[in-house]
Amino acid sequence: MAGSTHPHIVVLSSLFPSQIQPGAGLFIRERMFRVGKHLPLSVVSPTPWFPLQSLIQKLKPYFRPGAPKHERQSGIDVWFPHFLSVPGLLKSWDGMMMAIGALPRMRHLKRCGKLDIIDTHFAYPDGYAACLLSRWLGVPYTLTLRGTESRHLQTPSLRTKALQAIKCASQVFSVSDSLKKLAVEHGADASKIEVVGNGVDIERFSRLERRAARTAVGIPSGVPILISVGGLVPRKGFHRVIEILPKLRIQFPELMYLIVGGPSPEGNNRKQLEQQIEALGLRDCVRFMGAVKPDDLAPLLSAADVFVLATSNEGWANVLLEAMACGLPVVTTDVGGNREVVSDETLGIITPFGDPNALEEAICQALNITWDGDHIRQYAQRNSWDERVERLCAHFSSIAAPVRENKQ
Repeated sequence: MAGSTHPHIVVLSSLFPSQIQPGAGLFIRERMFRVGKHLPLSVVSPTPWFPLQSLIQKLKPYFRPGAPKHERQSGIDVWFPHFLSVPGLLKSWDGMMMAIGALPRMRHLKRCGKLDIIDTHFAYPDGYAACLLSRWLGVPYTLTLRGTESRHLQTPSLRTKALQAIKCASQVFSVSDSLKKLAVEHGADASKIEVVGNGVDIERFSRLERRAARTAVGIPSGVPILISVGGLVPRKGFHRVIEILPKLRIQFPELMYLIVGGPSPEGNNRKQLEQQIEALGLRDCVRFMGAVKPDDLAPLLSAADVFVLATSNEGWANVLLEAMACGLPVVTTDVGGNREVVSDETLGIITPFGDPNALEEAICQALNITWDGDHIRQYAQRNSWDERVERLCAHFSSIAAPVRENKQ
């Protein structure tokens, strides 16, 4: 479908998968590569760099693992230029530095007729960088709010830049209504923000027969199983589930907890989790499954009884819908857009954040309920990508129409 009559979109995101970091920003690639099936697309993913970071990596092996200069992913070009970023300091400069780092590639793409719209994700630093690049290159940009805005809008040194990114965008998408309301509360124009939640690939995430799924992944049949999926960082809340396992095992002595995930750009707290497990005497209860490719996740989800995400912050957690597509009920915290995903009691249980007793009670309740897995999967099917991608493409085409007309 790509051709001269269709706008060329360049995704600008500091969080994007590569061979070195295959799990970074999968939710951005999943969404935008689907748009790329209808509109010509390329990606510029600026990577933070600091002259002495190789020394830091000796102490922290997972610190800024970097990325290749260029990759070809599913037929789409992805570039990873460096931008100067001092670890832990001068975060208010990251947006400017990111824009400067991306500028040569973006300018080249425009000269080649391959840049009509910048599409960026997260208001800061990415959105602010897009705001600057839009001004320098004379092209419009769109922005998707994904969850970090709740923190940046509360940070005085970053609030102004995040709001500038939101207010200057031609179109703002928000993955949840809660994020839209937050932006509006800080002065954003509600009429310019459209809620477009993430979808789920219902072919990749399908419900498998539980006994067969457990056999396939080497998990005992007949024992209750909890599962969580995400990067091994405190925000995802694996430690919050681990801390209540001793009490849960009083009622469910054979209970097992599967942790699926690995290091992420946010960090890696596996060592701390292992120490917590050892201290609580849970080595026979908790199993680290490692980082798992999306294509290989369905058997693990299908093998479990309840999906748990005790997270402290989310915009729209794709993994909740992925679990539901496998027929799993969800127990999660009342943060971000989680309540919008787990929208009624037939899908799971929402529990207050930071209340271990409430989390324990919710998990006990979930393990004792006979859930309708077919109903849960049908709900996930109603949240597939097709309708969302159609809306995104319509916006991109509308925004780029004046740009394309000026070229002709």
